[in-house]
Amino acid sequence: MRMTRKFAVAVATAALMTGVAGAVSAQASPATADGSAPSACRPANHLAKITEGPASSGHTHFRVTLTAPRGYEPCELAGSPTDVRFSHHGSDVGITPGRYGDQATVVTFGPGHPVHFDIQVPNSGRGTAAEEASFTLRAPDGEIPGTSFADGRLSVAAGTLIGPVERGA
Repeated sequence: MRMTRKFAVAVATAALMTGVAGAVSAQASPATADGSAPSACRPANHLAKITEGPASSGHTHFRVTLTAPRGYEPCELAGSPTDVRFSHHGSDVGITPGRYGDQATVVTFGPGHPVHFDIQVPNSGRGTAAEEASFTLRAPDGEIPGTSFADGRLSVAAGTLIGPVERGA
């Protein structure tokens, strides 16, 4: 009898977890009214994470990687994000970055096709800590409406530059 009760609890728990996973999955991939999937480029439809990248002579680099869950339509991005702001504990740190690199190259972004961009910070010794970046992505024909957010520890300084979006994680 005791084995049967344990088995019943295990089966009930598994069924409950499957139901919860199904509900989460359904929420993560909503369809539009016409049955097509929403664009992965919309801020609410992708995830962004900041990690430290390989250093170069005179600069520290941080990589912002964007990924999109299954259920979203691939889209095209081009150039460096705009309106980039860095914050520390919810307060803007006051650094306005510039851009560098080819602003015309188009990359495809979507499920299974992560992209990234570089944050290049001069090694001036006067860095300001931040743990969030907000930015607006660009498509080949203009900005994508809305603000995206990326979390991760970084340090920024005057002269910080944002590179163009590139393929890969």
